Amino acid sequence: MERYLVTGGGTVVLALKQADQMTVCDREGLQPCELVVFGTDGRCDGHQLGASATGKAAGLRSILGSGGAESERIATKLGRHGARLTEMRSIDVFGNTSRAGDEMSFDVTEDAICAITAPGGPMRIDEQNPPTDIEVFVHRTAPASNLAIELPYPLAEARLDFRIERATAQSYLVKAGEYVQILDIEGRQCSDFQAFPLAQLDRGIERCLDVTTTRSLMGASYPGPGLFAKYYDQDMRPLVEVFQDTCGRHDSFGLACSAKYYEDQGYPGHANCSDNFNSALEPYPVAPRRGWMAMNFFFNTSIDNRNQLYLDDPWSRPGDYVLMRALTDLVCVSSSCPDDIDAANAWNPTDIQIRVYSAEKIFSRSIGYRMTTDADVQMTKETGFHERTSALTRDFVEYRGFWLPNSYPSTGPIAEYWACREKAIVMDLTALRKFEILGPDAETLLQQTMTRNVRKVAAGQVVYTAMCYDTGGMIDDGTLFRLGANNFRWIGDDDTSGIWLREQAERLGLQVWVKSSTDHLHNIAVQGPSSRDILKEIIWTPPKQPSLAELPWFRFAIGRIGNFEGIPVLVSRTGYTGELGYEVWCHPKDAVGVWDAVWKAGEPHGLSPLGLEALDMLRIESGLIFAGYEFDDQTDPFEAGIGFTVALKSKEDDFIGKDALRRRKENPQRKLVGLELVGEEQAAHGDCVRIGRQQIGVVTSGTRSPILGKNIALCRMSTEHEEIGTEVEVGKLDGHQKRIPATVVAFPFYDPEKKRPRS
Repeated sequence: MERYLVTGGGTVVLALKQADQMTVCDREGLQPCELVVFGTDGRCDGHQLGASATGKAAGLRSILGSGGAESERIATKLGRHGARLTEMRSIDVFGNTSRAGDEMSFDVTEDAICAITAPGGPMRIDEQNPPTDIEVFVHRTAPASNLAIELPYPLAEARLDFRIERATAQSYLVKAGEYVQILDIEGRQCSDFQAFPLAQLDRGIERCLDVTTTRSLMGASYPGPGLFAKYYDQDMRPLVEVFQDTCGRHDSFGLACSAKYYEDQGYPGHANCSDNFNSALEPYPVAPRRGWMAMNFFFNTSIDNRNQLYLDDPWSRPGDYVLMRALTDLVCVSSSCPDDIDAANAWNPTDIQIRVYSAEKIFSRSIGYRMTTDADVQMTKETGFHERTSALTRDFVEYRGFWLPNSYPSTGPIAEYWACREKAIVMDLTALRKFEILGPDAETLLQQTMTRNVRKVAAGQVVYTAMCYDTGGMIDDGTLFRLGANNFRWIGDDDTSGIWLREQAERLGLQVWVKSSTDHLHNIAVQGPSSRDILKEIIWTPPKQPSLAELPWFRFAIGRIGNFEGIPVLVSRTGYTGELGYEVWCHPKDAVGVWDAVWKAGEPHGLSPLGLEALDMLRIESGLIFAGYEFDDQTDPFEAGIGFTVALKSKEDDFIGKDALRRRKENPQRKLVGLELVGEEQAAHGDCVRIGRQQIGVVTSGTRSPILGKNIALCRMSTEHEEIGTEVEVGKLDGHQKRIPATVVAFPFYDPEKKRPRS
């Protein structure tokens, strides 16, 4: 069985053999799919799949006519098989009535080439039709007995492209600026890497990449799985810079495997990476070692709660890779680990591929992100606003698959914070997850899955709500937009919220669709006392929509930038700062135009860009919660400080978690409270809170409040000690040796009556 993913708006080309079976699946529903089939003579027909090709193949034609690398790749692949592209017709499946998970299977009667397309273009801001993914399964009736894993396409033309066979190592030279790609061919195979500055070796000085030095320079002396941005030698010279990583789980702990490791396990004479390194480095003036330090790619190790090092199966999958750039001329050595006595290589060592690319090539920095454990990897994306934000800062952080600005050097987080409190700011919050929920049973689904009473939400209204499991534990919090009687948009933080909604729709047998639209709706927040004055200059709305000046709190309007011919946008009076503010939503192709219009209108008002570091100060002061800090799936909305979102009395309909939430409310164990700390030392997420030896709480978030001049924190506290004025201590070090006095106070710390966002 082979599996392929056709991304929304994309195409996959497959070679099919007689007697194979192909199944296509509409993962989210309402997604058209085109099958364009070419016989061995290059003619386009559908009889090879037992179907008639009567469609116009509009999706594939659009992609081939769009130009660019993807169009060229598809045309080249079809051209190799002699496909007659001028005669294309399609077998059209799915579309206006398909449900999430609908499948269609085809028996292959003759050898053929098939292009599977998930057609669709940009989604307008007032539409709910984003192109989504098609999943393809091919059951090979007669698979080749020596089936080889097909290597991914090179990232560019490679100067070196060679394989390191299992249980061996190989050395190679890389020039400054060149890129090294270390690729796990079959998945779950470790590869050790070491590098030496060539200039130092020429002088008889042996220096190599040192993970301990690197951890120290990175301020992470306690090791953890994963990679740093740069790696250094013992003299603190940077040797390599990590550009891309599709796996995300690597070793930063121990040495490459050595003879002693296997001897101690009862396997004397076993091949090992350290000895293989010694052999591969013999041509160079490098002294052999019994155990080599190294970057251990795809090696899944960690530290348990007893501070013991342990290993388990690697996370890497076929085709996963790490891409690094050499910062000086290097002698490199890579291995394919021979460990077959434990889970390090899933008990089955395989090969590693090495590719070296020219320094002239340009690669973006990205990290592999998976929506769920079993999802396909996605590389970190740049938002539609990146062209503008990247001109103002280089300080970006990866957040849920996107690069978002962390701070801006021309101002800094404190100045950004004050700009929001006193004037206005603009920030990129595109990483929020968006899902279109539509169909005759949309309201029924949301009434079953949301803690708010959705039936009371009017068109044009936004409501903040939570989504819980049957235990009362939170899945996500977010805002729900009602676009019409049967049309909603969910804005949350986690991909699993959309998956959960889809699962519940199927379980309840509802006629409703949940479509992912994150890639079609990018958004900025314009927040601060001057935000209304800025936006009312540039937002045009039609007569049926409220004007920007008329827009009430937690309402939205659909309009345009400038006038009725301008960029289409949706503007909501929502935010995450505790100030008067708005969010502006648009398609990423229009993002630069939206940013420029806001920036130009905001300059006379002192508009400043704002990053995530300043945003954290703002939201903690305002008592706004954050996933993974104030709540998780073990925390209910009452414990997370948003009990007001749970409509136990006003919502007669049942909803998931209602019974558990009623019991939890009647018998509370913990409550979110505010803390004011004595002195200048800050509390941090995870710090214990104690009275004497007894731990009675844990800090969820902490910051130094510029406007209050105090260190403050949010704390999940035992209800026995929740009273305002209770004196506690925040534990540092081991929680006992160092204590910071603190007092329980009311929160939000800033503007507790929310007069400013309501103003």
